[in-house]
Amino acid sequence: MMHHHKPPVDPAELEHRNVRQGEFWRDVPAYEHVDEATFLDHIWQGRNSVKTPEELFETIGTSVDPTFLEDAKEGFRRAPMAVRVSPYAIASIDWTRPYEDPIRLQFIPVASRLLPDHPRLTLDSLHEQDDSPVQGLTHRYVDKALFLPLQTCPVYCRFCTRSYAIGPDTENVDKAPLAKTTDLWKAAFDYIASRPEIEDIVISGGDTYQLAPKNITLIGDALLAIPHVRRMRFATKGPAVMPMKILTDTAWTDALTGVVERGRALGKDVVLHTHFNSPNEITWITQRAMALLFERGITVRNQSVLIRGVNDDARTMTTLVKRLSWINVHPYYVYMHDLVKGVEDMRTSVQTSIELEKAVRGTTAGFNTPLFICDAPGGGGKRDIHSFDYYDRENGIAVYSAPSVKPGQSFLYFDPIDTLAPEAQARWAVPELQERMIAEAVARGGAKVAALA
Repeated sequence: MMHHHKPPVDPAELEHRNVRQGEFWRDVPAYEHVDEATFLDHIWQGRNSVKTPEELFETIGTSVDPTFLEDAKEGFRRAPMAVRVSPYAIASIDWTRPYEDPIRLQFIPVASRLLPDHPRLTLDSLHEQDDSPVQGLTHRYVDKALFLPLQTCPVYCRFCTRSYAIGPDTENVDKAPLAKTTDLWKAAFDYIASRPEIEDIVISGGDTYQLAPKNITLIGDALLAIPHVRRMRFATKGPAVMPMKILTDTAWTDALTGVVERGRALGKDVVLHTHFNSPNEITWITQRAMALLFERGITVRNQSVLIRGVNDDARTMTTLVKRLSWINVHPYYVYMHDLVKGVEDMRTSVQTSIELEKAVRGTTAGFNTPLFICDAPGGGGKRDIHSFDYYDRENGIAVYSAPSVKPGQSFLYFDPIDTLAPEAQARWAVPELQERMIAEAVARGGAKVAALA
């Protein structure tokens, strides 16, 4: 009988296990004398977050080229989002190559890299208000609701769907008023209790990292008390940008654990959803924090955004997926970047997502392989990237339909214009041609749907 021995594995195949070690933050001038206990203190992290160009200069000053600092200063001035970056994120950036660094790119805008917004951008807010029965609640899918109890975050991402805050579930619009008081929360709970079809609640914001422990308990217990609510997800960017909070804010971690355990006793599933985009965001601190949650029986799932220069090549995306799996975080979704203002340089084409999905599938187990998704602009919800009704690759127009969410409607996603051929770029400069290209794509998508029916 023949035995086929596989050749020894190339060490590059195990790159995902090389999680950053040591006191790496000491490379940043401002943190040179910061000991481990201080750096791991979530209160110190919050207090020392960078919010202005001046604070950025004070923190990294001598380690970066002055022209970059000027560029960032102008980037801060033009950014549609507030800037807030934790010391952990600052220390994870390679300041010898700030333009290329995937973490810098997500949180610190530079003017020289900005591109004009896509001309159809204004059409494509994600229509949250249309699906909002009470303040701070979105009810779009039949059995699921999104509850937004606050609007602050540990860090603000440039690519935020909600122009004031972040949250892994990208089904929201700009500047929806959120439910920031317990009275408004009660109205949301009453609505959920009155709708027997709702089984699944996403608690986001803002960011649930910023909820006081007593409010994690209050919200968790109120939702667990509703008989038909079976599943609950607390959404937070926190583990990617301030993992030490899980280790040092014991009251918060204990409050979350309490809700998870009470849920389990009631036969209800309570999990944590988070948002890592780059393998560089994962360090020994992350690994230790995720090990603590795993020990406590807390499932953690990840939702990435596909971002140009951050994770849009096969090797980086594969490393991210495998590194998340290595630390017991389930890679769940990779989203197309939302059509939001001021971040055209961060978006990629639908074609890129299709190719990445093919490259990642087969590198690891299916349950650790994320779905590549387009959250259909205009409220169509999440559609598998391959499931378009028509894709005009040349002009960068993908047409999706969502029969179980908004039957009979077409939803459009537009590739960034600078990624198209010069002739296609020229067509987008002419409003009448824009209309014609879009009408033709929608007609072709509709024809395909009609044929299937």
